[in-house]
Amino acid sequence: MSYAIEATDLEKTFVKARSIRELLTQPFRRAERIDALRGVDLQVDEGEILSLLGPNGAGKTTLLKIFSCLVIPDHGRAIVGGRDTRQENAVKRTIGLVQSDERSFYWRLSARENLRFFARLYDVPIRETESRIEELLGRVELLHAADRPFSGYSSGMKQRVTIARALLHDPPILLMDEPTRSLDPAASLALRKFVRDELSRRDGKTILLATHDLREAEAISDRVAVLVRGRVRQIGTVSEVRRWGAREQLYRLEVDPVPDRIEGPFRALEDETDGGVRRLTVVLEEGARLDDLLRPLIGAGIRIRVCDRIEPDLEGAFSRILESETEEA
Repeated sequence: MSYAIEATDLEKTFVKARSIRELLTQPFRRAERIDALRGVDLQVDEGEILSLLGPNGAGKTTLLKIFSCLVIPDHGRAIVGGRDTRQENAVKRTIGLVQSDERSFYWRLSARENLRFFARLYDVPIRETESRIEELLGRVELLHAADRPFSGYSSGMKQRVTIARALLHDPPILLMDEPTRSLDPAASLALRKFVRDELSRRDGKTILLATHDLREAEAISDRVAVLVRGRVRQIGTVSEVRRWGAREQLYRLEVDPVPDRIEGPFRALEDETDGGVRRLTVVLEEGARLDDLLRPLIGAGIRIRVCDRIEPDLEGAFSRILESETEEA
């Protein structure tokens, strides 16, 4: 089976930069080395959104830079669009890179003028350049400000120009490195919607997105890969990763009439009464089943109005994965 993006046993180590003081006081000290990636295996299907989720320093940006031919791995192989990343020119034609802290734009030029410049670098045919720029400015909702200086744009507007630039040559694969990091909540929501609805569902782009925002990963991903200390610790759909390591079963109940005492194989996390209805959030004891919770309630003549399973959330799963990594370390 062919994948849009594939990594096999990728490893990358960097030499930590030393300050001038360290060089003067400890000139013969061996430079510290940092293992950014330690045997990463990853496959991204065509047309899917896969989020790389992990804390700062997990290796997310390094992995994206390898896929975008900006960094050469020390070991292993990276395939993008069916080509090895050592075929730099061929790979770059298939990808668009979106970074959160983009400094390569010319701030005195307008968005339109910047896009004209990059269109030439991306070998967009001259006869198609203007129509392509006009289309993209419309899609990112910047036509009204297309001729204003880039320096006057808000963070959200600058990020939309970054996305328009990445789409100039219509690549099938997009690599996004924390695209909403500097955006306010409203701009973040709009950008996520654009990525999910326009780029993924409408255009069928393959999107590999690095983030440490759990809500962002949950909102737009087909799958998530949790990267910790340079290794992929878990990968799967959001639902699959949510349930990783979760042994407790949580339920939310509404019962009436209000009993004086409720007994069963559970412990109550929350318990409140409102208007004759008792609301409980309970966790079953290990080995207990839902029947073991409901049978004594029904036997006591208690009416169960609501019984909902509370699914594990991504935040809890992420915490369990980090704890597991810490214990192994």
